[in-house]
Amino acid sequence: MAHLASRRTRALTLPVGLALVASLGFLPAATATAAPTGAPATATPRTDGPKLSYVVNTGTGRAAVKQVEKAVEQAGGTVVISYEQIGVIVAHSQNPAFGETIRRVRGVASAGATRTNPIVPQATKDVGAIAQPLTEAQAAAAAAAATADEDPLEPLQWSLPAIKADKAHQKSLGSKRVTVAVIDTGVDDTHPDLAPNFDRAASVNCVTGAPDTTAGSWRPAAGESDHGTHVAGTIAAAKNGFGVTGVAPGVKVSGIKVSTPEGLFYTEAVVCGFLWAAERGVDVTNNSYYTDPWLFACKNDADQGALVESLTRAVKYAERKGTVNVAAAGNARHDLAARTIEDRTSPNDTEPVTRTIDPRVCPDIPTMLPGVVTVAATGAKGLKSSYSNYGKGVIDVAAPGGDSTVYQTPEPPAVNGLILSTLPGGKFGYKAGTSMASPHVAGVVALIKSRHPYAPPAAVKVLLGLQADAKACGEPYDYNGDGVIDAVCEGGKSYNGFYGAGVVDALDAVRW
Repeated sequence: MAHLASRRTRALTLPVGLALVASLGFLPAATATAAPTGAPATATPRTDGPKLSYVVNTGTGRAAVKQVEKAVEQAGGTVVISYEQIGVIVAHSQNPAFGETIRRVRGVASAGATRTNPIVPQATKDVGAIAQPLTEAQAAAAAAAATADEDPLEPLQWSLPAIKADKAHQKSLGSKRVTVAVIDTGVDDTHPDLAPNFDRAASVNCVTGAPDTTAGSWRPAAGESDHGTHVAGTIAAAKNGFGVTGVAPGVKVSGIKVSTPEGLFYTEAVVCGFLWAAERGVDVTNNSYYTDPWLFACKNDADQGALVESLTRAVKYAERKGTVNVAAAGNARHDLAARTIEDRTSPNDTEPVTRTIDPRVCPDIPTMLPGVVTVAATGAKGLKSSYSNYGKGVIDVAAPGGDSTVYQTPEPPAVNGLILSTLPGGKFGYKAGTSMASPHVAGVVALIKSRHPYAPPAAVKVLLGLQADAKACGEPYDYNGDGVIDAVCEGGKSYNGFYGAGVVDALDAVRW
């Protein structure tokens, strides 16, 4: 989920001018805080402040939520939507004291602004680095090299044999009863490689925090990011004699759009996305982003802590409903298990400040939340990608996310070290990042669910780890060969900070 134009994601700085798109990462998070007592002030609330969005965490159930909804209105807020299942209210307010006021209300566990920039109508504009386009010459060469069992562009997809997906497809393409939701920038379901497998009933636009089921609302608008469409193709592009092939080309894929036109993923939208997936029986969610505006959201801050709590509730609820949540680890080369990390990009919707955080107190969400499968990226030579975050005890598994050919060059006929997938408008192109690694894992999880349809999320995650191909740390990590160690891999072959339990194995996913 990295791109060069938007501050919401990490830009991948690699040689030869590659603009690489990717994702982010995270770890176990917070529990609900004790509910404060008191009541909102009786004075007429101010309305002269910036219009902000808030999440208010309450007790679960209709009665508890309704009681706090009244307090929200008394404090100068407007309820956008309430998720009684998890006790989260999304509200807007122009009262500068709204957060402080509502946190004193009996029955409120925590509350916080989801942004530092006022809610304003936003013009559609391009976000993110444009994918490297597939050339006609590359497409023709790939089609000439493709076997009868391969889609025309499959010879360029070095990432499929890297996880044995090509062999897995000889046994199973996955079940149509399994759906993977792409919680992202939107999915172009009209793409010929996505249309056969698209699940419209499980698709929605959640950008405001409330679900919009208008037909096509889940698609990226003109000029918006192609990120979600690329991710969807990696998971479930159809094996149909056209274009590329997904890791699980027989399963369904849906689009849950949660990013603003400027590419910002706010808490209320992400909460909506998880709840929508959970209530519609989605089997897997892919999350190749971090929740704006904080790269690391600190639980000891009143506003940021409320965001962590809301998303923790949403993720746990989705898992209780049977969903396995997969997320990208991030592209900043951070050791997410370190005691301290310097964050220079938050908040990314106004003016960022430099701060030193403890990732155990300030997790990167949703990836560092409990139960989420956290994915690191590898390149064409199977080594940790130069940009990928890592960390022992944080990374669960690894998968291909691509890297510069300066560092890791694929074997012919593949000519590009990045990941080839679908783009809006029926096109194809290359991107790289942990954003591209995460959907490989989501695809493998979908194959496991196809094989074991009644397995609960905990069992699926155990199988995912057991079937991964263990990978040792290897030689000291000096990816650019300048004699300086660029990252330290801690742990043994069976589990370490670079690869977790190992690189995922699609073949074992369909035969175990």
